[in-house]
Amino acid sequence: MVLEERKIEILKLVIDEYIRTGEPVSSKAVTELLKSKVSPATVRNDMNVLEHLGYLEQPHTSSGRIPTFAGFRLYIEKIMPQTELPPEEIERLNGSIGDNPTEESIIHNAATALAEVTQCAVAITNLAPRFSLISKVEIIPTGKRLYVILLITSDGGIKNKACRLEFDLTTEQLENFENYMRKNLEGIPLETLTDEHIEKLSEALGTYITALTPLVQGLKDIGVAKPEVDIKGEKNLLTSEELDKNQVVKFIEEKDTIAKILDDTFSDLRVVFGQENDGFIIGNSSMLVSKYKKGDKVAGSLGLVGPMRLDYQKVIPYLKFYTDKITDLITEKGEE
Repeated sequence: MVLEERKIEILKLVIDEYIRTGEPVSSKAVTELLKSKVSPATVRNDMNVLEHLGYLEQPHTSSGRIPTFAGFRLYIEKIMPQTELPPEEIERLNGSIGDNPTEESIIHNAATALAEVTQCAVAITNLAPRFSLISKVEIIPTGKRLYVILLITSDGGIKNKACRLEFDLTTEQLENFENYMRKNLEGIPLETLTDEHIEKLSEALGTYITALTPLVQGLKDIGVAKPEVDIKGEKNLLTSEELDKNQVVKFIEEKDTIAKILDDTFSDLRVVFGQENDGFIIGNSSMLVSKYKKGDKVAGSLGLVGPMRLDYQKVIPYLKFYTDKITDLITEKGEE
């Protein structure tokens, strides 16, 4: 249903006032704020329509209205004025990343700064290391029938996996396997270390494959490892009077759930509300998700988490700034 201009203005006024005060907004207050002069009865009728459409709700029979998550979504995507940070603020923020940092510190410094400036929490996934090349492969005996696969990448990253075999390998078996993996893995991007790629390598091992299955599985585990999730500014959620602290703690502990929410975003900006997502267990909350890139590839996500009653017009420009800043800096790093 296409809302007429007055109803859109009323919805905007209700949300703006609710964000400002945290209290239900009455039809009388809206009437006084409206640009067009209409009767309080007309405003009440329009607010009833907006409630019927699911954009507003009435917490108590005698109270005013507050926005629903559907109302907030419409507000963010269609109604809210798009603002940009002033040049002096951009100049100030540019100094929050640090001088000549690594890719990892760029992402973590940006997330920390974003959490501080918005007083929200920021969840991060970082896929950028997957674009680096495998520079070294080693199989290291560490004990009886115990071996560690060691991968070193071109960006200085180290991945390892401990594997236990059914019996000890001879020196010749170990050298043959290690040389074979070096020949086929060193110099390729880490992101190509997929199940399919490992399966093809395994087929060529022939009679060795049964004995070496744990090592092959270890390579698979390294290649398809889930993106790690880090969270900055958790204290901002734990000290919020609008959020349930037990739900916040549980949410922070469930990193796989956070990773899935961050990974499910395809657009430049996505908003997720606790009431509409089974995995997002913090009631009365929202997460704004924005992806950053390295070159033309998605390299990770920033998820800004706070109460549903956020000043979206204020915080979204900061989220966009840091997403773009990470993209620019890690892309430059990749070209060095």
